[in-house]
Amino acid sequence: MSRLKTIQIGGLVALAGLLLVGILLAGGIAWEKYHDGAPMAKIGGPFQLVDSQSGKTVTDQDYKGKWLLIYFGYTHCPDACPTALNDLSLALDKLGDKRRAMAPLFITIDPERDTADVMKDYAASFAPDIVGLTGSTDQIAKAEKAYRVYAAKHPTKDGGYDMDHSSIIYVMDPSGRFVTNFTHETDPDQMAAKLMSLAS
Repeated sequence: MSRLKTIQIGGLVALAGLLLVGILLAGGIAWEKYHDGAPMAKIGGPFQLVDSQSGKTVTDQDYKGKWLLIYFGYTHCPDACPTALNDLSLALDKLGDKRRAMAPLFITIDPERDTADVMKDYAASFAPDIVGLTGSTDQIAKAEKAYRVYAAKHPTKDGGYDMDHSSIIYVMDPSGRFVTNFTHETDPDQMAAKLMSLAS
């Protein structure tokens, strides 16, 4: 390969790198370093929602000092949400004393139907310590944005609607920083092992 071609290819690689950085900055993706110094997308932030168990307004500050396990979904969800919450419940059962260090939160993406009473009963059907959080459309939208959640209405033939949404359990450390996440591919044993390791 000639020196000219090498220089051209090197220039293209550098240009591609600059374009990638530009795209990330234009998209508003913030980055921070965590335990091992690896760059991670900034996920999480302030929220103000209604605790379905107490009916009181809570913020992210009310959970400082706990490992937050946050799942965004809705009570009419036919499959992803009940599966994720059931897996989370099974994982919590395996934590023993470490369970007290966890604060599992189920935040609705469907505030129109998911009132505090509805959320309270639904969350309790999986585990007594899973807290259902709801709020106004604006409050939910702000929480979704902070956690980079995708959620959108999908009209159904009967005139109703379902919700298309991402399905991720976010793990936030006691200071409120994102550590890792669980997906539908993470089984309860894997969740429990990771949480035990983090909380030890």
